[in-house]
Amino acid sequence: MILDQAPEMKTSQRTDASVQLRAVPYPYRAMLAICSDLDETPDRHVYWEIVRFLNTTAETAMGPGVGLEVGNTIYFDMPPDQFAYWNTDDAGREMIRALIRSGHVDCLHSYGDLATTREHAARALDELARHDCRLQVWVDHGTAATNFDPDIMQGHGDEVGHEAYHADLTTDYGIQYVWRGRVTSTIGQDVRPRLRGIFDGAHPVASGRTLLKEAAKHRLARAGNAKYAMHGPNETLRHATLRDGRGVYEFMRCNPHWGGVSSCDQGRHIGKVLTPDMLDHLIEREGTCVLYTHLGKVDDPRMPFGEDAVRAFHRLADAFHSGQILVTTTRRLLGYRRAVREIDVGSVIDDKGLHIEVTTKAGTASSAALPAADLAGLTFYVPDPTRTHMTVAGVAVPNLKRNASDHTGQASVSLPWPSLEFPTR
Repeated sequence: MILDQAPEMKTSQRTDASVQLRAVPYPYRAMLAICSDLDETPDRHVYWEIVRFLNTTAETAMGPGVGLEVGNTIYFDMPPDQFAYWNTDDAGREMIRALIRSGHVDCLHSYGDLATTREHAARALDELARHDCRLQVWVDHGTAATNFDPDIMQGHGDEVGHEAYHADLTTDYGIQYVWRGRVTSTIGQDVRPRLRGIFDGAHPVASGRTLLKEAAKHRLARAGNAKYAMHGPNETLRHATLRDGRGVYEFMRCNPHWGGVSSCDQGRHIGKVLTPDMLDHLIEREGTCVLYTHLGKVDDPRMPFGEDAVRAFHRLADAFHSGQILVTTTRRLLGYRRAVREIDVGSVIDDKGLHIEVTTKAGTASSAALPAADLAGLTFYVPDPTRTHMTVAGVAVPNLKRNASDHTGQASVSLPWPSLEFPTR
């Protein structure tokens, strides 16, 4: 996003003009990130074919790619039968580094099952820093010793004095967003919680059980239960403090399958999750979703996704290309949600019309300042886009987008949302 110094304002007056922040970037009605843990991915060839199918329109083993924007995860110390950074060859490591730099590998999925000490973490971080590879999202894995959550994920990574303690190294390296095992069945976050869409009449017993479990989580949250606190407000993101006192942003993932949060959380079954009803419900709710899954758990490495999964991804691509669901990486979705929380917006009427003033909060001891890139896509409903201009931290936005009316009948202006550039090999 290119900014120029704003010209000096000649005259201005404060206004109560209707400037409303749109929930998601124009023209979309919902946002979705596929946050895939790479568990059991067989090798670098399967890993590459998956990311290429999802992020390009090139010919793949599953047919033409769907041209979305989907990230992936990486870990380091794993048994030799699973793809991981230390397990692969030089070509595989270079592939991962290229995908990190392009933003298509955006999450560190712990340091792996075999990483049990601070030294394992330090070796991995040194390797990433040496190659100028920066990750900001952490996802706990199984019951790895380096996990941050002491309860669900049974980790010791933030437990000072434990041999697996690394939180200081990892947050100093740049990790800001942390997943510690919280998963919801509710379709659509960052909107008022609603359990409709969980029950499936074709599977009344299993889906009824899932509905009751989710309802219980919400009741426990309202009663002050710490484990399910995120389920109450139904927000993707919240401030959290690790056991060593370090502040992070914790996020919650979603698996809306009627069988529960651990059902069909695999590439082989993604078609049973990304259903027409699920996508329609997410659009109708105008919410966000960080989808919990494991795309590398496949039946046939020669063709990672079967016909049902391929149809599901084309279905999602249709929703994206038609302007219904903005599909992006986990890191970009979390950055957007943070921006929505942390910006301040004011407006004045000056000689150019409506002037929207966006300011960001400075970083604190527990969080870095909000990067300018995370403001991408911010959209504001305004009476007349042609008579609207914007500054961010006092700097004029020269490439402001002026949008036609959306499904609400309101026009808007927005900061551009640039697409990630997929690396070539």
